[in-house]
Formats: sequence, C-alpha cells, structure tokens
Amino acid sequence: MTQATTLCEAFQRTAKVDPDAIALRTPGSTETMTWRDYAAQVRRIAAGLNGIGIGRGDTVALMMANRIEFYPIDVGAQHLGATSFSLYNTLAPEQLGYAIDKSDTKVVICETAYVDRIRDSGATLDLIVTLDGSAPGTMTLDQMIASGRTDYDFEVGWRAVRPDDVATLIFTSGTTGTPKAVESTHANLLTEAYALASVLDIHFGDTITSFMPSAHIADRFTALYWQEVFGTQVTTVADAKQIGAALVDLRPTIWGAVPRVWEKFKAAIEFGSVNEPDPARRQGLQWALEIAAKRGSAELAGESIGPELAVEWAKADDLVLRALRARLGLDRVRWAVSGAAPIAPATLAFFAGIGVPIAEIWGMSELSCVASVSHPRDAKLGTVGRLLPGMEYRIAPDGEFLTRGPLVMKGYRNDPEKTAETVDADGWLYTGDVITVDDDGFLTIIDRKKELIINASGKNMSPAGIENAIKAATPVIGAIAVIGDGRQYNTALIVLDAESAPVYAAARGIDDASAASLSRDPELLATIGAGVRDGNDALSRVEQIKRFVVLATFWEPGGEELTQTLKLRRKVIEAKYSAEIEALYADTAEFPVIDTNAR
Repeated sequence: MTQATTLCEAFQRTAKVDPDAIALRTPGSTETMTWRDYAAQVRRIAAGLNGIGIGRGDTVALMMANRIEFYPIDVGAQHLGATSFSLYNTLAPEQLGYAIDKSDTKVVICETAYVDRIRDSGATLDLIVTLDGSAPGTMTLDQMIASGRTDYDFEVGWRAVRPDDVATLIFTSGTTGTPKAVESTHANLLTEAYALASVLDIHFGDTITSFMPSAHIADRFTALYWQEVFGTQVTTVADAKQIGAALVDLRPTIWGAVPRVWEKFKAAIEFGSVNEPDPARRQGLQWALEIAAKRGSAELAGESIGPELAVEWAKADDLVLRALRARLGLDRVRWAVSGAAPIAPATLAFFAGIGVPIAEIWGMSELSCVASVSHPRDAKLGTVGRLLPGMEYRIAPDGEFLTRGPLVMKGYRNDPEKTAETVDADGWLYTGDVITVDDDGFLTIIDRKKELIINASGKNMSPAGIENAIKAATPVIGAIAVIGDGRQYNTALIVLDAESAPVYAAARGIDDASAASLSRDPELLATIGAGVRDGNDALSRVEQIKRFVVLATFWEPGGEELTQTLKLRRKVIEAKYSAEIEALYADTAEFPVIDTNAR
C-alpha cells in the first residue's frame, strides 16, 4: 500500500484495521475507546467544529490534561484541514494571551478549570468550548457536537485536506527569547513518521503511554501521530507523577521519556539496592547490578562483552534483572528512546546493563520532532544516531550543524523575519547546535552554540556535558547550572529535586522537607559533594566543578529558571542568582559554599 499523504488519510486507513481493538485507555482500563468509537467521534467532532464555523486553515487550541478526549478532538480538527495545537496547562494569563494571538486561534477547547485564566489573558477569541462541564459564556463540547449540520459531508471535507496544510503548531521553549510558533505540515509529520518507522519497528497494537504535556512535540508525535499512522494503543496518564504505576499497569512495548525521567528511574533502582531490608535480596540485587554495570561499560566503550561476561549476565538476568525490569514495567519494551535534552552516557549505559534498550534521539520542533536516531541494537552509546533518511547536513565553520530536507518546518507563524534567519534561501536550517559526525555517520551533540562556556584561558566547554556528568553521579539533584564563562574555573548552582526531597527527608527522619531546610542539611550536602566529586572524575580537569552551592528553592517547569520542556534559562539564572554566583568566586558567603577539591 502506498504511504498516506495526509494525517487524515492515515487515520482513516488505520481505524479500519481492527475496529474493535482498543485504541485509547487510561491506567487500569478505567476508560477505553475502540477504533470504531474513535472514528465515529472524530466524525462528530469534525461536524461540530464545522457547525461553529471552523474550516480549512483555521486554528483550534486545546488546553487539557492527558486524557482520552484529546485524541478525537485533535484528529477531528485535522479532518477539516484546521491547525490543531496544545497550550501548556501551566501558562500564565500573559503567556496564554501571547500564544493564542500569535497562533491566530479562533477557538479554544479546554477543561473548565482553565476558562478564567484564558479570559484573563485578554486574547482575541471567537469561542471557548468546555470539555468537562459548563461555564458562563462558553459552549460545552456536547453543544458544539450538536451544532453540526446533518448535511455536512465528512468524506469531502477530509479528502480536501492537502499535504502542505499546517497540521499543528509547536511553540519553541523560549530559552533565549520570546517563543516562536513552528508550523508543521501534514507532509512534514508523515515524512517523520515513515522515516522513523524505517529505523524503529512500529506495529499496529504496539502500546505506549502519553504522560508528557501534549504541547510538547515529543508527546504529541510519539502518542498522537504515531497512533494515527501506525495504530499504536495509547494509555493516557493525567498525572505525570503517576507514570511509574502506569508503566507497571501497561507494560508498554515501545516507550520514550526525557532524560530526567530516566535519571529518576536509575536513582530509584540504586536507592532500592542500598536500602533493601532483606540482606539476601540486597546482596543479590547488588551482585546483579555489578554485572549489569560491566555490560553497560562495555557497550559504552563500543566493546564486545565477551563470552564469560555474557554467561554471567544471562545468569543475573534470569535471577534478578528480568524481575527488576518487570517491577519497572519495562519488561516487554522492544526499544525505548530518550530525547528533548542531552542524557548522560553513563545513564544510557546503566539501562543497557539491566537490559532496557534505549537509543538517544536528537531533533527540534523546527524539524518536526526527531531528526536522528538509530535502533538500540545498532546505536553507539553517547551519540544520537544517524540522520533520518531524506535529510542532508553540513557543518558551518563555527561548528554549527545545518540540515535540510523534508522535515524542515514550513516556517514560524506570523514571523517571516525569524523564519528567514533560521532557514536560508537554499533550505538549510541553522539548528543552533554544535554537532560532530563520525566516519560512520553517527552524530554527537556538543551543546547549543550560544551556551558554550569559554573560560578565562579561552577553553571552550559544553555546560550541558558537564551538567550531565554531575547529574549521573548525583541522583538527588533536580537541576544544575554550570557557571564558568570568562572565569578561571567552573562552579555550579544546584537545585534539589522537588519530588525526591520529601522521600529523602522521610528516609532520614527529617521533619522539614523544604528546599530551604534541606539545602543546609550537612548530610545531604556531603552526599551531593561526594556525587560532584564522582562526576568530576568523568571530566577533564578544566571542566571539573571546583565549588557549588545548593539553592534554597525548587525549580519548576515553566518557572523563571526552567522552560516547559525543562531547559535551563541560563541568562535568567545568571541574573537572578548573581549574588550566589559571585559568592562562589569569593572567600566568604552567607550560605554553605562547598569546595569539591577538584583536581
């Protein structure tokens, strides 16, 4: 069969494969939706949107938790040729107003909890449609569906959608300025899907979760678009903090997460191995993890594990590791990916060692999501795989990676100047990333070009690489910002993980689990200091962290310091914590400054 040319065509094909199969579910199958019901609901949503005046080229925004209803609403809008996209639920009114107006949104479909915030945004809107109840001056989803005309021709409508119609908008993270709205077409997204499928095997009925915000291209692509094209079954997880339990419930066959999630899983396993109360079980777990570490180290070095280690690992797998993967809910995973930010190679090696095959991916919203990947069986740990088929690259004199091909966005909505700055007349996209390519075509991310540290001696360093090495060795860290540009040595601002802090405090009988209290706890500071020193061992002398401070605060996604996608707002951080930074380079301070005695 030929490849579909629009997401609508792909969905219509997929929905007919096994209409009675479950397409969407929540953990525990509390709610489910078959492909038959999904397709019928898409038809009703499209008619209802048409009934309130939405057509090809119009924009519809969705603002809701990860829930089953999202899918037929978004796909229904696609079938009109409309552009459907998601707003982050944590956006402040001013940010909402910017996103809604920048995107030319006509209708927002949302949970009632967000109606007042949308109104406070001052955005220009035709209508707000509520999903889970009614609110004054709004229309309910049922009312919208009821507005559909009986003579609406659904078939004609979706068949009129063209490959170059804009399917969705993804707002960039805004680490260096105002977020931009990336326009991705049906052709962009389908090319992405089929190219990925040529590298990673994806089948009808494969199971996956949706737990990241649907405004994030990673969740939107791996859950929504993969489902439309290949027929994956999606389990929606409304509270991302419950992803651990959801994985055990689902036991997905394919899965992906951002580095922070993988880091938390790793930390939980390591914590469990040390604190297992049963001596025999603790000894067995630590024995298996030691063997796993040997396998992971070999894979990281690109070496064969050898017959002796292979036998040892098989025994460890049979006695311990298989059960460990089952407790994680990852025992059925054929492959997994990590993306959206660099991940420490040591973290990838850890999971390779315990038998969870992860491949690191690289991409950006301007490239429809993923631009490079290799199947875990072919991957080189520490690289982000090879460019997807159809893409080409070149490297600018300053090291910036340029690429062009069918994944490149249509442009930034209502921003032709920024579009021209990013994509030149020959179609080359300036990624802003410094990337090297080895003789086998594997890409290695160095860092964002604008974020490279140049110290007082003129040495170029990647802050992300340094931060990853420290995080891999220090599980209690939630975030770390390396400082060193123009300085004689590197220091770091460290923030505790908001979710792990109460667990740490409870395990040690500490009543006050606030960031202010824990940031001065001598035992915790000693633990972090030891982790930073261990992380330093993986770094060159000039890269090592000499001094650090644990800040008396937590950083939350979408806050001042972190974007919605957990990227550091480095300029904001350096300005906001200038006093703490200066104290790191001075002899005295009003808070604990830890000297790591970095070599």
